[in-house]
Amino acid sequence: MYPNDGFRELGRTECLRLMAGVPVGRIVYTRWAMPAVLPVNFALDGDGAVLLRTAADSALVRAIDGAVVAFETDDVDAARRAGWSVVVTGRAAVVTDPAERERLSRTGPVSWAPARQEVFVRIEPELVTGRELVGGRTLYGVDLAAALEG
Repeated sequence: MYPNDGFRELGRTECLRLMAGVPVGRIVYTRWAMPAVLPVNFALDGDGAVLLRTAADSALVRAIDGAVVAFETDDVDAARRAGWSVVVTGRAAVVTDPAERERLSRTGPVSWAPARQEVFVRIEPELVTGRELVGGRTLYGVDLAAALEG
């Protein structure tokens, strides 16, 4: 982000707090050497890791296990011209430890599209960035609503 681009930069703690309040995000990964984006439901683990639960034999699992991915969540109020966006970047890995799988089966996300055999995928939050536009006001002091009406 640029210092005067009209958005407020969010710190890591605030980013994770905002993420915890929304049920759906988008995973960004590489598929056939091209960028791919897929909406998924998720949960955050206590350490801030992003957790997904999906079909064990899915193309998504094959594409992201062991790869660096990005995960984005946001909340936008178009009427107020306000909102925020958070991106977590890190390595994704299928959870293989039996004790960890058992814990996540009790506390982790529940898939919105259940499959017979599911796995948990953990995205370690190596880089967490976010930005917010509050009430349609920019850092320049311009009221976006008034500017659009005029």
